[in-house]
Amino acid sequence: MRVYRRPLAAVLGGLVLALTATGSALAVDGTFTWTGPEGKAYGIRNPPDNKCFDMAQEARGARNATKKTLVVYTKKRCKGTATRLAPGKSASGGARFASVIFNPR
Repeated sequence: MRVYRRPLAAVLGGLVLALTATGSALAVDGTFTWTGPEGKAYGIRNPPDNKCFDMAQEARGARNATKKTLVVYTKKRCKGTATRLAPGKSASGGARFASVIFNPR
């Protein structure tokens, strides 16, 4: 199990860096957070609008602390059952999701 933590952390770190480097003009203000494996908290600050992101690992308990609506999906590539979260809203702690899109059009 320990072998997978470092590559996974590198992937998530790269995703966060890529999202913060996109610029504020095309980004959703605020932070999207969720719970990953072993109850560890993860987050993305100022994610870009209208871009679908697949989760690389278990994700549950989505919390929308951004200023715009987001949608989490039960399957990758923003497919499956959709749950819309308005700004400031959260999904139940046990609600799993596999992808997310910020400020969908």
